[in-house]
Amino acid sequence: MANGIQVTQAAESYLEALADDLGVSEARYREANDSYNALGEWFHREKSTIRQYKPQVYVQGSFRLGTAIRPIDDREDYDVDSICEFRGLTTADLTQKQLKELLGAEIHSYHRAQSMTKPVREGRRCWVLNYADGAQFHMDIVPALPDANRQRLLLETSGFDARWTQTAIAITDNERADYAMMTAEWQRSNPKGYSGWFVQRMGEIFETRRRALAESVRASVEDIPVYRVQTPLQSAIMILKRHRDWRFAGNSEIKPISVIITTLAAHAYAGEATIGEALTSILTKMDSFIQKIGGQYVIPNPTDPLENFADKWVEHPERAEAFFQWLQQARSDFLNAANLTEQAEIAKRVAPAMGDALAERVRERAAKTGGGLLRKSSVAPVIGSTVSFPDQPRMPTTPKGFA
Repeated sequence: MANGIQVTQAAESYLEALADDLGVSEARYREANDSYNALGEWFHREKSTIRQYKPQVYVQGSFRLGTAIRPIDDREDYDVDSICEFRGLTTADLTQKQLKELLGAEIHSYHRAQSMTKPVREGRRCWVLNYADGAQFHMDIVPALPDANRQRLLLETSGFDARWTQTAIAITDNERADYAMMTAEWQRSNPKGYSGWFVQRMGEIFETRRRALAESVRASVEDIPVYRVQTPLQSAIMILKRHRDWRFAGNSEIKPISVIITTLAAHAYAGEATIGEALTSILTKMDSFIQKIGGQYVIPNPTDPLENFADKWVEHPERAEAFFQWLQQARSDFLNAANLTEQAEIAKRVAPAMGDALAERVRERAAKTGGGLLRKSSVAPVIGSTVSFPDQPRMPTTPKGFA
């Protein structure tokens, strides 16, 4: 029972099956992992123009956190967000524009060498590689530089906790006025730090399940990536993201962004052992972690409190309104379904919020398997953490493990 709300066994079984159905398949993780490693190898080949700058490629976002979900439409792409951090450069060496172009030249070179047909696209902060239709994903590669010292000084000077700043980075943004200027004031980010905070919020249940999975496949704990160990927190976030996607289909401009949902859910999670308990706890408490300072909504980045994930709500108040309306609807849909005892009733209750096809498919899955909390089979390639390439050419190491 969470916050006085009783979750029936039927509802728990349904939620387990729902999270399992929403999860990204091992095959998709493997395809993304192979492409990700190939790109890192390319940056460290003998003729690479950036090899001497010690590029380090790693994944951020939902693929790193284990909260990625299948698209509503199977024809849609998965979005794999990654960072290329140049460990051998600093913001004193070049401008954001120069760094973006440095990485872009190698991205285009890789694109030609692989005979990729879809053109390379430039985003505001990244380069976008579109893979073949069969792969069903595109990769956003954000150029970055180490920025630990600056960010630690900023936080300490402001009286904030700076424990996560060791992995802080500076990233490019072509909409900034100083994009082509020499300056140390680049946009800040810290996907590794955020991932570390998120794992900490999952608590002991993550470590326990990770060890159990490692033992079941006779692997070391370090070989089990975050995404393979599905905790109640990760599953609850996946369910909330699908509910969000369905409610705002065709209206993406105002839909709550994943990092806000993920951050508030992680704050509200209190170590509950089941998905149902975690989901009800999160839905009941998540808005209590939204601050209001000087009339402005503030959702601080837990690894950089000077960053406000809700900063766009000032310019776009309709986004704040959309968030609170969505939360109210999610509470109604899931909290009312929590006490139902028949899975057919549960499917009927959540269908308007998740889609008829998904609701029924999950009902059938729950009837057969009862759902599942641990990702199955043998240890798959790891996509959730760092692939590090030193100066000398070599094969990339196996990664060990941002929304």
